[in-house]
Order: sequence, then structure tokens, then C-alpha cells
Amino acid sequence: MKKYICKRVLVSLFTLLVILLVLFILMQLMPGSPFNDEKLTETQKAQLYAKYGLDKPVIVQFLAYVKNMLTGDFGVSYNISKNTPISILIAQRLPISAGIGFFAVFIGALAGLLLGLIAALFHDSVLDTLCTVISVIGVSVPSYVFALILSYKFGFQWKLVPMLYDSKAALNSSILPSVALSMFTMASIARFTRSEMLEVLDSDYMLLAKAKGLSGSPLIIRHALRNALIPIITVLAPLIVDLMTGSLVVEKIFAIPGVGSLLVNAIQSNDYNVVISLSFIYSAMYIFIMLFVDILYGVIDPRIRLSKEVA
Repeated sequence: MKKYICKRVLVSLFTLLVILLVLFILMQLMPGSPFNDEKLTETQKAQLYAKYGLDKPVIVQFLAYVKNMLTGDFGVSYNISKNTPISILIAQRLPISAGIGFFAVFIGALAGLLLGLIAALFHDSVLDTLCTVISVIGVSVPSYVFALILSYKFGFQWKLVPMLYDSKAALNSSILPSVALSMFTMASIARFTRSEMLEVLDSDYMLLAKAKGLSGSPLIIRHALRNALIPIITVLAPLIVDLMTGSLVVEKIFAIPGVGSLLVNAIQSNDYNVVISLSFIYSAMYIFIMLFVDILYGVIDPRIRLSKEVA
């Protein structure tokens, strides 16, 4: 198991370094400049370039850039909030997006597993059809449509929860955006759970387990669901990162001060440091989640761990 984990960690670190190189190259190739103010003279621009180390050779900039990124020093914002450390800007917004995203993942995964199990266990029944229809709607309808419907019904018409995000009532005002974001996750997990469970329930080892006298929840949870989890986890992993890094449209609807709006503002104002920093954080989170999933594969199904160790 240790050899398997070490290989996964080394691959993840190498991937992260490649991403840092790509981000740096993209930053160098970006048109324009972060100092596009017409009021600035050439001398003032040169002073700003020298202040932020942008006048140094490319290789020196790259080495400093890698060191700073890996140590959490993302520099300062050029335009959005001049001279403010980017780590502070992200620290103010990322927890909000991550909290709502985690809540959405939890709701979506739990509801999706339940729908998928019901659909598989009651195959070709009314319940199966109903769960399938719900899944199709969840995949087909964009999250912002659900956000508008939920906001109108539960926020404006029935006044059960706040329509807009309020930091003083973060939990209550996070319910609607979390539910809106969870619909696609719920539908995706439900569809994969149903198809995988149907395949597992018809397998030979399930027939053998039934012949040995196993039935009910032990048969479903210990044998069927466990063997169906691997493809489900594969689908869920990238959704976790997508939701935890925020959805711009949903954030706009509920006035959530998350990282989605920060990224758009940074792109519009040519604040390269913020754009690259958010891209790096997004990539690092994605790699970490996939590393965790790889390790989880080995725990759920030892055959995967052994085959990769042999390879």
C-alpha cells in the first residue's frame, strides 16, 4: 500500500509542476499589461515593472514564481485591490464558495445515491421511472434555472429562507444556492448508481452471496454498493472541485461574494496575478481530490492497488 501511495503522490507532484509551467507560459503570452493606465508615464511603468520583478529574465521570474506559488505567496493584486496580498483576497472568498460547494456535494451525493438505489432495486417499476425522470431533469436543466425557481418560491413568495446571501446568517442563506448547485450532482450520481447497481446485482458473485443465505441490507451495502462505488467516485471527484470553487451565475443570483466573481473581475481588469493564483488553486484542489480518489480506489478494491503495484 505504501508503494502504491508513493507512486500516486509523485505523479501528482509532477503534474502540479507541469501545470505551474503551463500557467507561467500563458501569463507571459497574455496580451496587454497589468499597468494599462493611460495616466502612467513610461518611467512610472518601468518602476512598477522593477518593483514587481517583471523586468528580470524569464528564467529568474519562473523560479521565483514556482517558489512563491508552492509556499502560498501569490503576490499582490495589481488592479482589483491594488497592493493587497492575493492570499487575503482568496481567503475572504474561497471559504464561502467552498462551504456552499461542500454542502451542495453532500446533498447531491446523498440524494443521488438514494435515487439510484431505489431505481435499481425497483427496476422497471413506477419508482424506477420516477427516479429516472428526476435524473434527466437534473442533468438537462441548468443550475441557474433551479436557482431562480428556488429563489422565487422559497425566498420571495414563501419567505422561508433569505433570497440573497448574508454573512450574518450564512447557514440559512446558503441553503438555496447549495440545493440549486446540487441538482446536477444528484442527477449524475443517480444515473451512475442505477446503471452500476443493475450490473452488480446481476453478477455471479451476487448470486453466490444469495445462495449462501445473504439478503437485505448486508447484501446490498457490503457487496453490491461497495462494488458499484468506484465508477461513482470517479464521477463525483471532479464535481466536488467544480462546486467548491463556485458557480459564477449562481453566485450572481444570490449575491454570493465567492471566488467565481473574483476570477471574472480579475480577467476583465487584466489582473494576471489573481487569475494565475486562482487557476493554480483550482488545479491543486483537483489534483488533491484525484489523489485522494486514487488512494480510495485501493482501499475499496485491493485488486486495483495490487495491479498497479505490480505494473
